[in-house]
Amino acid sequence: MAQRKSKHKPVLILQLRPEDATSDSEYRCFLKYAQLQAEDTYRIRIENTGISNDLALDDYCAIIVGGSPFDISTPEDSKTSIQKKIEADFSRLLEQVVTTDFPFLGACSGNGLLGSYLGTSISTKFSEAVGCATLEITESGKQDVLLAGFPERIDVLLGHKEACDTTPQGATLLMAGSNCPVQMFRVGENVYATQFHPEGDAEEFILRIDTYRNHGYFKPHEAEALKQSVCTKHTPYAQEILRRFAARYTC
Repeated sequence: MAQRKSKHKPVLILQLRPEDATSDSEYRCFLKYAQLQAEDTYRIRIENTGISNDLALDDYCAIIVGGSPFDISTPEDSKTSIQKKIEADFSRLLEQVVTTDFPFLGACSGNGLLGSYLGTSISTKFSEAVGCATLEITESGKQDVLLAGFPERIDVLLGHKEACDTTPQGATLLMAGSNCPVQMFRVGENVYATQFHPEGDAEEFILRIDTYRNHGYFKPHEAEALKQSVCTKHTPYAQEILRRFAARYTC
């Protein structure tokens, strides 16, 4: 569950995927594209435990949050007890993160959890099929340290049933898409969220397509075509965001 041998503060990696194979693979991708070693991180699978009340931000240098099959927009009476706990735990954690401007990068589910905490409605209005999308970096995004020097448009891998309906109040929109307008935003100077998966690559998405083919992201018969589509483009700039985040905040 946890890896810790380095003398420096670790990056806290919070994961929400119930399946061992997808959780482990996501974790390996975080390590690979953030250019971190396991001993540089502390990993918690909160779909099992939730987030401890005594978790202290001072013990870590940054937080990275991965994706999950949980949907914030699911009616409350249909949510499982662990999902309700996760959402309540994140509300408590994000209060600390936003108030202190603590380095944070939430991908997909992490994006929805942060957006929801900030008061933005999360719905299925801007859902996107699994695959590669081309996104535009905003003028503010061009000035951000994680995106500086990027082309005006970059390719990313994504797939989500829900998204932020609007940019959260007080946040800065950094990347936008034609099918989903809120693709990356920043709160303060150090709190980030992406609707896409900066850790994603073709191999990882093929595994997720197999795992989630009956979870409503796409029609099951579309799985093989989707596997082919995620192999058509590379997404080095999306992965560079993850590397830059880790390089900026590891201590």
